[in-house]
Parts: sequence; C-alpha cells; structure tokens
Amino acid sequence: MEIEVLADADAVARKAAGFIAAQARSAVAARGRFVMAVSGGHTPWQMLRALAAEDVPWKDVHVAQVDERVAPAGDPERNLTHLRQSLLEHAPLPVEQIHAMAVESPDLEAAAAQYARVLEQIAGSPPAIDLTHLGLGPDGHTASLVPGDPVLDVTDRDVALTVTAYQGRRRMTLTYPAINRSRRILWVVTGSEKVTMLPRLLAGDRTIPAGRVRQDQAIVLADRAAAPPRPT
Repeated sequence: MEIEVLADADAVARKAAGFIAAQARSAVAARGRFVMAVSGGHTPWQMLRALAAEDVPWKDVHVAQVDERVAPAGDPERNLTHLRQSLLEHAPLPVEQIHAMAVESPDLEAAAAQYARVLEQIAGSPPAIDLTHLGLGPDGHTASLVPGDPVLDVTDRDVALTVTAYQGRRRMTLTYPAINRSRRILWVVTGSEKVTMLPRLLAGDRTIPAGRVRQDQAIVLADRAAAPPRPT
C-alpha cells in the first residue's frame, strides 16, 4: 500500500482529484469506460468538486455509491445529496450515469439486490470497479462496514444492509467482495481524529473493518493531521 502525506485536507482533495482523473483516462483508453464508487465525507466532496475541473472523459464515466444512509431523497445526511451538489452540478457527467442506491425503497433487501445487478451492468459480472474511493472512520470503519455489525461477514453478496442503525441510520453498503475486486482503491484520510487508526490501516490490522480491505493496488492520501508522527 502506498501512502502520500500532504499539507492539509484541501491538498489531499486536489491530489485525489488528479489521481482519479488519470485513472479515468487510462481506463477509458483501455476498456472504453471508467466506473468509480464514491464514499461520503467532507473532504470527498471537496475532491469531487476539484474533479469537475479536471480533464475527464465524462461521457464514458459511471459513478456508483460505496454506501448510503437509509433516509429520504434530498435528506442532507444522504451521500447522494452531496454527490449531486459536488459533482453533477459542476461536471458534464450524464445524470443517468450516477447510479444511486435506492434506499427510499420499502423493500431494502430487494433494493440491495437490484443495486448489485446495476453494478454488473456497468462493471461486469462479477463487477470489477475501476476505482473505489474509501474513507477511514475514527472507529476503524470504512464504507458502512462498521464494527460489530453482521454485514462484516457477508461474503455471498456485493451489496448488503447493516443490521443495526449506525449513528442513527441503517446503511446500504458495498461488501468486502465488491470492494476487494476493485482495480484500484483510493483512501482519503484527513483529520486528527484518524491519527490512531491510520497506522492500523497501513499495518493491515484485521481487527478493524478497514484493515480487511485488500492492500495491493491501494493508495492512501492523508493530511498531516491524520498521519502519525515520523520517528526522529
């Protein structure tokens, strides 16, 4: 796993945007399409806004969600709300190429199964997402793979639901099989509250959810606040 430490969250966002744009150009040149899955968070919204200004072959880009809160459409807690505001309003990405998790559905299990089929349509069977963007929680969670939830042990589905309400909401999330099939994984880690978890991620500590994500083909972009002090 590579790591690059940058000055602050803004620098991380800009670096991540450039990395994604380069991956998009490469994927489109090689396979005619670029599929990325995006997580939520403040720095990622900065990243997506910066991505809108990059040289990206937007007509061949598909954007999926890594996870989503079970909440009404337009809810400020929804990742999709911010995804649309950060990217769709600023980049010429066809609206039908943002693939939203249907968390408003009265049948969430059926919605999760349908989202898995959407991933197959855009990323092959089984889906191989070109780039999955992940964040790191202060408790070691990533996506909505949260400590103690049975979703951590799902191996037979690419999309699943948390059993418990994490921070007040149930979640729909990509599972480890879907994430670990990704061609590249981009970790965006900012803020001092991550400083104890980042070394555990880098060490592949499987006692935290993030530590169970594959490390080959992964890159971590972190700010100085999140990075552990260097030995003197």
